[in-house]
Amino acid sequence: CGTCAADLALGAQIVSKGFTGRYGRAFLLDDGELLNIKIGSRENRQLVTGAHVVADISCAVCGTKVGWKYVQATEAAQKYKEGKFILE
Repeated sequence: CGTCAADLALGAQIVSKGFTGRYGRAFLLDDGELLNIKIGSRENRQLVTGAHVVADISCAVCGTKVGWKYVQATEAAQKYKEGKFILE
């Protein structure tokens, strides 16, 4: 976590470093267990790549929002993201 320095994921979980989050560069992480993460409520969100159902994720230690989980993608080309996480 950029705020409290808690570990949030393992390097082996990184699928791609070429994603964009709310504040710039972000990582796409595999759909395994993340460390010290709380998952929020699902919501519909229009992203650059189309409409998705996502859930914000936050640091379980300090509460800072650190990204989101892709719950559902409406476009077939985006289905590969389902269950994965964006870590900003």
